Amino acid sequence: MAFGAQELRVLRRALALALNPSPVSAEDVQDCLRLAESLDEAMGESARLRDFLMADLARYRAALPGSVTGYLTLLDEALAAGHRPGADDLSALRALRGNPAAAALLARCAPRQATPAVTLPAARTHLHALPGGKPPQKPAPRPAPADPAPPADPKRPIPTPGEVFPRRKPTPPPAGSRHHLAAG
Repeated sequence: MAFGAQELRVLRRALALALNPSPVSAEDVQDCLRLAESLDEAMGESARLRDFLMADLARYRAALPGSVTGYLTLLDEALAAGHRPGADDLSALRALRGNPAAAALLARCAPRQATPAVTLPAARTHLHALPGGKPPQKPAPRPAPADPAPPADPKRPIPTPGEVFPRRKPTPPPAGSRHHLAAG
């Protein structure tokens, strides 16, 4: 997740207020609420996409060994997104360990005995609240949207991201064909 310059200013101000409480302006409160709303929305979308990835991974795992290439690609993507492999993933990788890519993923997923302690660097500067401001005021309620349009077809379900943006599956070269690359 990336923050813009304005979002970073709001975040810094919110952190400063958390460390050193002081009166804040209504504008600061509104900025913090908008930032929190944006973060909640981004986290919700991230969780939704992770759920779709996990569902795809389960489908490919159920179709093993025929879907080994797609399964290993999806598992690699899931691991990169922070997925911790479960017992199903580990047993599937053990069954496929003859495949070099599966063996590499199994080595990457195997439970480690001891995890190293994480050391965080000391802060370079301390955050301080900015002077001034008023006591926090209750934010103004958002106006309700005008009469929302009814759905175009209430019987038709909303498509999933997987249906809207289908994955391209790698295709192996045709059997018996040899590809020669010429350097020139």
